[in-house]
Amino acid sequence: MTNKLQVLFPSSWGIRWSFQSLVGLLVAVLVIGAIYLTGESKQLLEEGDETKHQINNGSSSISQCDFFSGKWVFDNESHPLYKEKDCSFMSDQLACQKFGREDLRYQSWRWQPYRCDLPRFNATALLERLRNKRLVFVGDSLNRNQWVSMICLVETSILDPMLKSMHTNGSLTTFKASEYNASVEFYWAPLLVESNSDDPVKHRLPDRIVRTQAIEKHARHWTDADILVFNSYLWWRRPMMKILWGSFERSDGIYREVEMLRSYEMALKTWSDWLEIHVNHNKTQLFFVSMSPTHERGEEWGRDVDQNCYNETEPISQEGYWGNGSDPKMMQIVETTINSLNERDLKVQMLNITQLAKYRKEGHPSIYRKQWDPLTEEQLARPESYADCIHWCLPGVPDVWNEILYAYILHYDDNIKGKMEI
Repeated sequence: MTNKLQVLFPSSWGIRWSFQSLVGLLVAVLVIGAIYLTGESKQLLEEGDETKHQINNGSSSISQCDFFSGKWVFDNESHPLYKEKDCSFMSDQLACQKFGREDLRYQSWRWQPYRCDLPRFNATALLERLRNKRLVFVGDSLNRNQWVSMICLVETSILDPMLKSMHTNGSLTTFKASEYNASVEFYWAPLLVESNSDDPVKHRLPDRIVRTQAIEKHARHWTDADILVFNSYLWWRRPMMKILWGSFERSDGIYREVEMLRSYEMALKTWSDWLEIHVNHNKTQLFFVSMSPTHERGEEWGRDVDQNCYNETEPISQEGYWGNGSDPKMMQIVETTINSLNERDLKVQMLNITQLAKYRKEGHPSIYRKQWDPLTEEQLARPESYADCIHWCLPGVPDVWNEILYAYILHYDDNIKGKMEI
């Protein structure tokens, strides 16, 4: 029997069997590892896809969720989304805690749309989506406020300081996430078209002049961007605008005072015509951020006439509150311009943040920011006289604007030409 067994199952076969088993085990481990790594590499996209279930209780389309209609909910468990001190590139204009603000409730309000939930912001998933791409914010200091918010939201996920950088070249400032070859940029153009206020530092001039038919000087800096986020509002807020037909470099230009709404319409026409011709309709994702409201007149929410956002600690709770810090006629011009572009087969998504920001009278820096000029005795005696009720503390309101922007970017159809119903 033993001999037969040795013939049927020689000892060398047993060695070979053990060796083959080991090889098989190693192959299995490698396969499982590959599957695991593949799963890890897909996890970011899956996390982005996961937000689809948060958008509208099973809805298959982001269009069925109105992100801009809702209420503010105090939530100090999930918010703020980052800490002020952890943002390496925080602006002293927006760092309210650093400059003495002790009431920090403004950091913990979460925007809750009525019929859906905003997807959870995932910095790594966004950076993965921005791999080898440019996200460029173009506009004024409120647009820069949103840009700084976006930098704070994404850069705290990059732990190695050598993998993130900031560089300024004239009006263009670029945050770079080198591991992803992704850039998040801001271009200073407060009126979108050319003006005598285009210097990124020395732009506060008493006589404001715009060239409503000229945009190429700015646009060449963001022509090849993959995602463009525009705004332009506060710098237009005056009854009349001086328009120049000609060049700032020549003395033979023609100047004319034009009613503000008409000049605003002319500038947006130039902007939209440029987009239609120069933007890649199959590549570039376009957004326009509506008016960021101011809170400079306390009587609008029941305070004394000489009060403003100074010392405010709670949002406005009145449903549908609307103060005078925004201009519906200007918003209508923006909407008409965007609708015209849509009809010309170029999709621009309006981020209508005006109403949701209206409630946040306590979200401004007020006196808690770096003061660029020494304060006078009169100002020190009346702090509300120098309170900033225009910009926003960070963390704060602009983070919500970026949460909404994130939702659109993560659910963007790569073939944008008319396919995304938003």
